[in-house]
Amino acid sequence: MLITVGFEIVFELPQASPLMTMLFLHPTRLSTLRSAEQWSAEQWPASNSLGVREYRDMYGNRCGRLFANSGTLKISSNATVEDDGLPDHHDPFAVQHPVQDLPDEVLVYLLSSRYCEVDSELKDIAWSLFGSTIPGWQRVQAICDYVHQAIRFDYTRARATRTALDVFRERVGVCRDYTHLAITFCRNCNIPARYCTGYLGDIGVPLSDAPMDFSAWFEVFLNDRWYTFDARNNTPRIGRVLVARGRDAADVALTTIFGENRLTAFRVWTYEVESL
Repeated sequence: MLITVGFEIVFELPQASPLMTMLFLHPTRLSTLRSAEQWSAEQWPASNSLGVREYRDMYGNRCGRLFANSGTLKISSNATVEDDGLPDHHDPFAVQHPVQDLPDEVLVYLLSSRYCEVDSELKDIAWSLFGSTIPGWQRVQAICDYVHQAIRFDYTRARATRTALDVFRERVGVCRDYTHLAITFCRNCNIPARYCTGYLGDIGVPLSDAPMDFSAWFEVFLNDRWYTFDARNNTPRIGRVLVARGRDAADVALTTIFGENRLTAFRVWTYEVESL
């Protein structure tokens, strides 16, 4: 299937500011592009296009750097990718590795990070809730089931500073909050887990009238590979289009502006198309 994805984000900048962005498609998606990634950054009142320098971060994500003058800044992109049309892979017999047998490069995804406090009271809570479950896939699924049922989704209660421990205590959040809590439970159970952000449209599910946004899900390392899980939706989905991966949302911020700014417009789209 073909999926068109894109966004338009507008800021008002009272002063000239450097920016970092993480709004390109992930490198693993480049081979699936079927129309060019039409990425742009435009500036008013000068009405000029800004140059963006791309680089890769420590997690392999595509990042951009640019410098904007004061005024209105619009960042946008549109692309069409080919997708296999299959739901997230399901492998109930995927085994959990003992920590001593894990590859060196995945150990970082067992540690505490900005929004995932592994070294907190959540450690004892994780083992009390999931210690009797079968290690591996079934334990991760039990974690997703718990988080999906325990947390109430509410866009109006979104908060950029909410950590996994806050989510557990407040029992409310958005997709990033579900993801942070599930990741923290996994890490506390010695399962490497990493945060993912990207596009997830209403493909293969009933259409939602809620405004489109970027989505968050996570991946765990079992059976010598990474598997996708989604505590917010808690069901295999079709058409995920990855943008970035990291330890948590702090590693994959869509934009980082080094100066005052005000968000004035935010639009995201992702939908299936018949042909180009």
